[in-house]
Amino acid sequence: MEIKFEPVPIEQVETDALVIVAFDKDSAGGLAFEAAKAANAATGGWIQELYESGEFAGKQFEVVVLHRPAGLKARRLVVVGGGRAAGFGSPELRLTAAAAFRALKPKGVRSVALALDGGDRLNDFAGAAAEGALLGDYEPDQYKTDKKDGVAIDLFSVVAPGQAGAIDGALARARILAGAQNFARALASEPANRLTPTLLAERAHQVCAENGLECLVLDQDRMRELGMGALLGVAQGSAEPPALIIMRYRPFEAPANAAHLGLVGKAVTFDTGGISIKPSENMDKMKFDMCGGAAVIGAMRAIAQLRPAIPVTALVPAVENMPGSRAQRPGDIVTTLSGKTVEVLNTDAEGRLILADALEYAKREGCTHLVDAATLTGAIVVALGHVHAGVFGSDQGLLDKVLGAARAEGEKMWPMPLDEEYKEQLKSAFADLPNIGTRWGGAVTAAMFLKEFADPLPWVHLDIAGTAWLEETKPYMPKGPTGIAVRTLVHLATDWPA
Repeated sequence: MEIKFEPVPIEQVETDALVIVAFDKDSAGGLAFEAAKAANAATGGWIQELYESGEFAGKQFEVVVLHRPAGLKARRLVVVGGGRAAGFGSPELRLTAAAAFRALKPKGVRSVALALDGGDRLNDFAGAAAEGALLGDYEPDQYKTDKKDGVAIDLFSVVAPGQAGAIDGALARARILAGAQNFARALASEPANRLTPTLLAERAHQVCAENGLECLVLDQDRMRELGMGALLGVAQGSAEPPALIIMRYRPFEAPANAAHLGLVGKAVTFDTGGISIKPSENMDKMKFDMCGGAAVIGAMRAIAQLRPAIPVTALVPAVENMPGSRAQRPGDIVTTLSGKTVEVLNTDAEGRLILADALEYAKREGCTHLVDAATLTGAIVVALGHVHAGVFGSDQGLLDKVLGAARAEGEKMWPMPLDEEYKEQLKSAFADLPNIGTRWGGAVTAAMFLKEFADPLPWVHLDIAGTAWLEETKPYMPKGPTGIAVRTLVHLATDWPA
């Protein structure tokens, strides 16, 4: 799909659908944007009549369409609700644009233009609108042979008064970010028979080759030589061999003392739970247990193109967790790459085991700051539902950076406690620590387990188990993978001072 900027009055825009955002009536009568006022005037007050008749209230994602609007060259005028104008920023516009785009996709529309106001926010808004269109265009339907989603939309335009140069830059960045998020979503939607650890490594290698990244994949023999007993223990029940994917970005110039960001993503390409097997209901969704790894690979794709000032290394431990005859058993003790021993009390708490070895390897890569993303615990879903990802951190400075990046990108994340008292639950009579704690505070004790292997480096853990997969279609996104954490991780890297 082509993305472009058009600095012309909305009355002159020739498009199949001209989209404007209008708010609830308490927000300047709904017409808080100059673009909405201009469209209302051009059509003889049609939008105002919608409010007065009760046909449109400006609620978020509400959509109404006027065909052949008088006073406009556009074939349709599409009014999409933005909710309250107060607090409406780039994240809200991204979702609003996606909702409008998805509403128009089945209507035979080939071109869409979204009208914005000029001013200080135009660059950010233009980028958000383009991202919304590209994210709204994604469908996890690569294996459907009979697609019935209507005609493809070929052109999305941002219409506003302004200078093309800066806005074109915002649109180019939007294409990179949305492309990376959609890439992660496409990876996460792949079934386990079509995305094994080996095939995921091949996809990561392709990303590196296309974007100038270094790539190294550690195979089972090399991991055994190094002593990655935790990762290998999870993988040993599967006929599919594991892989530790390492992707390296290096800036053209970086001071010797520059920060080195390490991104670690859990990639269990299918999780049965192992010997501690999961219930059969909803087990088909366990292909999504590699969403953390997909997010990290997608983020590296964007980082390579946006070229931040600091080096970034990604590590993605990829395994299947299967209940084969060679699978590890509850009660087994494994020796991690760090030398610490772990008693495996539950083989379905496998993500923290593979991350433990990857975090230790990240330290050996020279990383100075670590962030991991993982669909780690059901406990975080109990705590936060499907709205916020849980964020745990050992260092307040890094935690603030991550949360700030998430806010800037509109990815909802909530800080969780990591008090030392929780460590009392991680005691084993037979090893240095067990892989699970008690029933209470499961997301916290999982994070405490990871902290043992991230220390002493500043480290943040993103538990995205409740937000990586959408259980039902939303106006702005289809059911399936969300690609959460991609934009936060990219923002963190690109906003890091040199």
